[in-house]
Amino acid sequence: MARLAIIQPCLWFDDQAEDAARFYTGIFPDSAIGTITRYTDVGQEHHGKPVGSVLTVAFTLAGQPFVALNGGPVFRFNEALSLQVLCETQDEVDHYWHHLSEGNPAAAMECGWLKDRFGLPWQVVPVRLTELLADPDAEVVRRVTRAMFAMQKMDIASLERAASAG
Repeated sequence: MARLAIIQPCLWFDDQAEDAARFYTGIFPDSAIGTITRYTDVGQEHHGKPVGSVLTVAFTLAGQPFVALNGGPVFRFNEALSLQVLCETQDEVDHYWHHLSEGNPAAAMECGWLKDRFGLPWQVVPVRLTELLADPDAEVVRRVTRAMFAMQKMDIASLERAASAG
């Protein structure tokens, strides 16, 4: 039997790959920095990076492998791809929201979305929200959806109140 493929997201940064990996691994449990590779003089006419500067940083967040690449200013993050943090408790929502938005005063967006200091979009989502949005009662779903759209950081108690308001 063939070995299963591993899906490892690669996050493109200008030159903040190591700072970002250290920031993220300081927030999530079961996280660590792995191998750091560096640019050489080969291909310098293409990449323009100083010899010895960081090329990639392998790291894990909550056991999920990632790579951060210092690829230059060519590409920027946008909401077409975000990282979703599923939280069991309000304490978890508060923890991840606080730390991921740290250093970016304009981080908050609607419905549990935020951008971190590196511009990477995240969704800090209570598992309970996904359960409520799957409720067989369409009116519950409507009330919860309305409540969700009124929030930036998700508040589980408010979502529960909206669900039971009928």
